[in-house]
Amino acid sequence: MSVHEEISKKTNKTWGIIQTYRKLDEKREAEIEKVILQCQNNEAFSVDQINKVTEEINSFAAINHLPSRKFVTKQMVEEAAQN
Repeated sequence: MSVHEEISKKTNKTWGIIQTYRKLDEKREAEIEKVILQCQNNEAFSVDQINKVTEEINSFAAINHLPSRKFVTKQMVEEAAQN
């Protein structure tokens, strides 16, 4: 296999990893926004789904040497809802 093909293969693999990470991060951000809205509307909310996605991101990030994300607490949501 030529050097060009090897570079292309590696680039495509890296691009796929980054795309997967971005999609997980977008899913996490959507969950955070949803929970903040629930809190602002004085509705009951849970951070469980956010942290489930966070766990997925962190597992994926560890394997692929990408940044991890912090787990979210109810207090963090309440603070964000006030801003």
